[in-house]
Amino acid sequence: MFVITLTYVAPIEDIDALLPAHLEWLDRYYAAGTLLASGRRVPRTGGVILARATDRAELDAVLAEDPFRSEGAATYDVVEFAPTRTAPGLEGLIPTD
Repeated sequence: MFVITLTYVAPIEDIDALLPAHLEWLDRYYAAGTLLASGRRVPRTGGVILARATDRAELDAVLAEDPFRSEGAATYDVVEFAPTRTAPGLEGLIPTD
């Protein structure tokens, strides 16, 4: 499991112009089961993504396709963790292997 924080390094106008392509990227990887949750940081200085991937290399390949990254509009910090407890209803986040 991975927590990714995005930090915008481009003007917000550039971020807004890339937003439709970023949303398409999100949709593609939600459908694939890689992305589990995402949203804007408050204040709007970037975003946060909760993701699942087999390893860091797989995640890095997914992140490389994000238009915010490919256009140099955001930087990414990635933290890998192994969830061992969750709130009721989120038990599916705990790995079974």
